[in-house]
Amino acid sequence: MADGKDIEREEALAAFYDMLSSSLRTFTDEEVNVAHKAFLLAYEAHKGTRRKSGEAYIMHPIAVAKIVSNEIGLGYKSIAAALLHDVVEDTDYTVDDIEGMFGEKIAFLVDGLTKFDDIFDKSVSIQAENFKKLMLAMADDIRVVLIKLADRLHNMRTLGSMAPHKQEKIASETLYLYAPLAHRLGLYNIKTEMEDLTMKFQFPRIYEELQSKIAATAEERDAYIKTFTDPIVQRLNEHSIAFDISGRVKSVYSIWRKMETKQVSFEEIYDLFAVRIVFKPAADMDEKQQCWRIYSLVTDIYKPNYGRLRDWISTPKDNGYESLHITVMGTLGRWVELQVRSERMNEIAERGYAAHWRYKSQHESLQGDVSSFDAALDKWLVRIREMLANSEENATDFLDQLKLNLFSSEIMVYTPRGKMVKLPKKSTAIDFAYEIHTAIGNKAIGAKVNHKLVPLSYVLSNGDQVEMLTADNQKPQTDWLSFATTSRARNQIKIALKAEVKEHFQKGKQDLEEIIRSCGMQPNAMIYKRLTDAYGVTNKQELFSQVGSGILKLVEVEKVLRKQRRSKFLRYVELQLLGTGKRKKIHGNQEPTEVDPQPINKRAFLLKEGTDPSKLAYRIAPCCNPIPGDSVIGFIEAENKALIHKKSCPIAIREASQHGNKIVNAKWTEHKVMSFLARVTISGIDRVGLLMDLVKIISSEMSVNIRHLNAESHDGLFEDEFDVYVHSTTELNNLISRLQKIDGVKEVKRI
Repeated sequence: MADGKDIEREEALAAFYDMLSSSLRTFTDEEVNVAHKAFLLAYEAHKGTRRKSGEAYIMHPIAVAKIVSNEIGLGYKSIAAALLHDVVEDTDYTVDDIEGMFGEKIAFLVDGLTKFDDIFDKSVSIQAENFKKLMLAMADDIRVVLIKLADRLHNMRTLGSMAPHKQEKIASETLYLYAPLAHRLGLYNIKTEMEDLTMKFQFPRIYEELQSKIAATAEERDAYIKTFTDPIVQRLNEHSIAFDISGRVKSVYSIWRKMETKQVSFEEIYDLFAVRIVFKPAADMDEKQQCWRIYSLVTDIYKPNYGRLRDWISTPKDNGYESLHITVMGTLGRWVELQVRSERMNEIAERGYAAHWRYKSQHESLQGDVSSFDAALDKWLVRIREMLANSEENATDFLDQLKLNLFSSEIMVYTPRGKMVKLPKKSTAIDFAYEIHTAIGNKAIGAKVNHKLVPLSYVLSNGDQVEMLTADNQKPQTDWLSFATTSRARNQIKIALKAEVKEHFQKGKQDLEEIIRSCGMQPNAMIYKRLTDAYGVTNKQELFSQVGSGILKLVEVEKVLRKQRRSKFLRYVELQLLGTGKRKKIHGNQEPTEVDPQPINKRAFLLKEGTDPSKLAYRIAPCCNPIPGDSVIGFIEAENKALIHKKSCPIAIREASQHGNKIVNAKWTEHKVMSFLARVTISGIDRVGLLMDLVKIISSEMSVNIRHLNAESHDGLFEDEFDVYVHSTTELNNLISRLQKIDGVKEVKRI
């Protein structure tokens, strides 16, 4: 009879061979041997170790390797690195050991996946530093980040065994960083699952409700999809097109985000699904022509909405995504989105970067079709290297810039000659200038957008044509950093400003030394101390810069020096007194005691009611203004107090992704006395006495105090805004429900 260890080994071996046999790739005997060798080392290194769920630890690297192999489609070196990704971090093995056994490339991948052991500066976000290291490794080999995404996906799949505050940290980090990264690399399925799992742990009740509603409407939805697609199927068959057509429900997270942003209920969302047509390429026509042919056949049946046409085949997204999106008016007056793509386009859309490279290597005829993705990916990696080259930027700032520049939506703008330039959304004219050339950015004085003169801070929109205006005497200004958004623009501005500061510094130092000597003194620390005190600057470096830039005039400096020379005796007395002051003893224990916030992290933080805000152990975040009943999360502040955000607040998600050690699991107690400010907007058809009816309901019937109201009416429509004090979301929801029943009111929503 086999003992427990033998059974565990057999189970691990079975899982390993299942991973290899179900892989998207076919491996040679030599490649299988490398993977098997990596498995054996990982098994021995992790033997006796278990995860929080109680499962043998070796099952985690095997699961990660399976995602790498089956869901992403990477090769044997990536599988070996996935099996070994925790060995260096959790055991006595080193990267050098891995290199000796498996070679330089696998060792590099493992090293890129290994987190920092410790960071001595506790003010630095360890999460941010680890992610910065990951990006650094990715800039040299993108497989590092693909394996990391597989690791994070499996951690999310098994997150239920973790403590609540750990769940919050990992989920927020995943939503803020890893899901956008998966999307940027074209891994749509992984990105979608990460978002859904994040929602499952952060908002479990809403997640379950939406899943139930989606399941409850499945029969009706399937019937509608069949009615809608039958005429399309018939038409495509008539034209001998080989295809597959299906209707896919949108993810729970994307439905919830639409409900949140549009402030509508589940029942008011009509585009719960999209119909996808995936065709097999015909030999006599290229894929792009076939997409437009299918578009023509579909729009012969259903009328298209031209404003919602999305052509991602003429201009693919930078992550390789190609598809033609059509929105047509279906039966029962419902808009339906169709996605038309080839089999190749579909696999790249779902599996991203790895599928792109597999097609590139297997189908020589497609080299031209995928070269645009190569160029876009190379450009993206160059941008990452540019951001990493700015060594003065700390890891947290780096993450913010990465999020803004590399994960955000893009706009396409054009030069006067029609060349297309892609920029992150919310880019300004100065970003465009530096994207064209550093010299143009440094000399920019303004721009013409669509032939209209605009400032450098002008925010560009999709489709704008931009012409930069320059002047030879122009130099980068410090205030440009307040509206420059791309990492390239910000880095070049900083480089130019540093060069100018250095020039001012050298000139100021030289001029100041000359004027000091002309006053019969010698440049020394005491003289510089007198001057910094006289002009209120921090140090002599700032003094040199201000003299060199002309902010401080040498004539004024000379007056101060000659005056100080005349009062030498008084300065001597003053210095003696200052010296006495410096030797003055400080009595009593005035050393601050460090407070370890960790214990509060381990328990739920009760948001208790209190009448004196100064005595509360928490404060409400003004950015999202949560009220009792909202799902909330807290972060440790000074004096062991907590700052309370809504869980869905973007700032809270950002903080949790970077400072997970400060998370507090907060929950409300019942509040009967203390009130919280909430804002409600009401719109509809105007009539005489409507405002009086609204105020009557709020103040008299619901006994809710109004802090502020703003009422506007035009062309028979009104839109009012009320700031009210409520005790909880229950009270606020009751108020909204009551206001919705007033004659003329069409919409009431909380802002």
